[in-house]
This record gives sequence, C-alpha cells and structure tokens, in this order.
Amino acid sequence: MNLETALKEAMSIEGALGVAVVDYESGMSLGTLGGGQGLDLEVAAAGNTEIVRAKVRTLTTLDMNDAIEDILITLGKQYHLIRPLVSSHGSLFLYLALDRGRANLALARHNLKKVEADLEV
Repeated sequence: MNLETALKEAMSIEGALGVAVVDYESGMSLGTLGGGQGLDLEVAAAGNTEIVRAKVRTLTTLDMNDAIEDILITLGKQYHLIRPLVSSHGSLFLYLALDRGRANLALARHNLKKVEADLEV
C-alpha cells in the first residue's frame, strides 16, 4: 500500500489520535494524519526521532544482533507506539498516538504491524 493509504489504515485503528511516517536520520515526517490541539505530529516526530536514534545506538554499543520491533511509551491518557519500517531498508518508522481510554493496545500493535508489512515507500 502507498503512504496515504497506510496513514488512513493506521488512523482506522480504534483510539488513534494521529499517525506519522518519519525518517529518523533527518527527523522529518514523510506524511502525517490526525493530530491537532495537544498533539503536534511534527514536534512528536522530531522528538521520537531522538528515542529511535538512542535505542539504535544502544543496540550497536551492546553489540546485540537484534532489531527493534516496536517501542511503547505509556502516558497517563495516551499510548505512543513507534514501529521501525523493516521492509523499507532505510531509516523510517511509523509513529501512532492512541487514546488510552479507547484503544486496545495489543490489537493496535497487531494492526500497526500489518500496516508496516504492507507499506511500500
């Protein structure tokens, strides 16, 4: 699926507040959908870039032969899921913000994995 379709698919996940596809080398988002007051996706994309970079550096430093499947940040009212795009062979990740009161975290992780697998960038 293309980028626009993938963003729409991710926003159809129950409780989705906003989604972005981000390049963690540059910190720039390739596309966003949703967001709004209290959730600036461009600022979130840049901030989450630092999280992904730090974890990649840590894995390298520890000489771990492994890859990040996803990163979960739990806030009082939201879940933030970060999922690197393995299929892109690059430095892209999906970022999904969820309303914690409406989202099923396990199902959201499963659905985001499916979006990642089907996305062609």
